[in-house]
Amino acid sequence: RRLAARPATTLLDVFRRHVRLRPRHPLLIFQDQVFTFEDLERRSNRAAWALRRHAGLRAGRMVAVFLPNEPAYLWTWLALAKLGCPMACLNCNVRGRALRHALEAAEATVVLASPGERGQCGVW
Repeated sequence: RRLAARPATTLLDVFRRHVRLRPRHPLLIFQDQVFTFEDLERRSNRAAWALRRHAGLRAGRMVAVFLPNEPAYLWTWLALAKLGCPMACLNCNVRGRALRHALEAAEATVVLASPGERGQCGVW
């Protein structure tokens, strides 16, 4: 039923509903950190603001995301969804020609990477 709805219900819609209904419930446990729905809402809002202001992101602009499996990945994804930017998920273990191919195929004009990934391959 949700897929047949117009407009369709998105994961961002579901997330926002949970933020309203259970803001202080845990959403993500990573190592010794617990992040609630409210925490992720706040962090994703700050990330969306920073990406709009400093990277000039606007709806429809493709963004390649080259982040490791960590909490920042989740609030980055939410921030991009809030901005209306499609996201090309790049495997952060890929390097060299495979990474170059993934970046070219994504046709992204912006790449988001963690500081540890910066300059690790000849693509940048």
